[in-house]
Amino acid sequence: MPEITPTKAEFQDRLLSLGLARVSEAAAVASASLIGRGDEKAADQAAVNAMREQLNLLDIAGTVVIGEGERDEAPMLYIGEEVGTGKGPAVDIALDPLEGTTLTAKDMPNALTVIAMAPRGTLLHAPDVYMDKLAIGPGFKPGTVTFAMTPSERISALAAAKGVSTADITACVLDRPRHEELIAEIRSTGAAIRLITDGDVAGAMHCAEPDVTGIDIYMGSGGAPEGVLAAAALKCMGGQFYGKLVFRNEDEKARARKARITNFDRVYTRDDLVQSDVIFAATGVTSGSLLAGIKREPGHLTLETLLMRSKTGSVRRVTYRTPVK
Repeated sequence: MPEITPTKAEFQDRLLSLGLARVSEAAAVASASLIGRGDEKAADQAAVNAMREQLNLLDIAGTVVIGEGERDEAPMLYIGEEVGTGKGPAVDIALDPLEGTTLTAKDMPNALTVIAMAPRGTLLHAPDVYMDKLAIGPGFKPGTVTFAMTPSERISALAAAKGVSTADITACVLDRPRHEELIAEIRSTGAAIRLITDGDVAGAMHCAEPDVTGIDIYMGSGGAPEGVLAAAALKCMGGQFYGKLVFRNEDEKARARKARITNFDRVYTRDDLVQSDVIFAATGVTSGSLLAGIKREPGHLTLETLLMRSKTGSVRRVTYRTPVK
């Protein structure tokens, strides 16, 4: 690729949004033939290849800040990779070409392709460590739920804010052994829990449309990079998001220092993780609560994409029909 020289072009989120949808759609189309085939790596690689190819058609000077891993771990879409033609604005890109590789391989719900774009220097360069996450949807006062509260206190506070019983609250939690105590405490309030096996970007996004998904709050730890993507989505959808990095050893703290993070106890708000206007696109690969999965019919595929802009709060659902051989 030719060397990319960033320009001072303005971040035109409206003009770039459709291009971002095409990037998300291309990754989904590439993974379509691998749904339910049991090969996670092949599905992920197909999505990575397609997403990178489509990104390089956009008139941007892009830098991947949330990607497939460090440069020595990922041959494509690695952290720090420059993408785009170099002829447009300098932007940060956070992406997961296939959020839910296991879900795709097993044809389970809620596999997505996900990408966010914002002006250069405005997305947190989150290290590949865990993040404790807390998310609720729009319409609530800041601080309705916080990390200072216990899980049961969060459920009670949210129920009070909604004017309902705790039994009317449904939480979404990743089904992991590390969440056993969290799950038990949430259930002690009478609240319901929807356990998910993978895909916590989609899990957090569920809070923003509770009437559609039935989810009111997201809690638990998952990947920090996915936390930035979830924050980008919720910034567009109006939800609240809080995250705190979790370190298991000194090596993980070293990863954080490499990303210029020195306050290991900081609680990040949504706007700390995403500091400017952002555009976000997600395309359904397998059907779920948020998006329809890829529908294969003779001669073509039909996909559904969620395309959002934080600047205007616009949320579009785009149906894309494309011929296939």
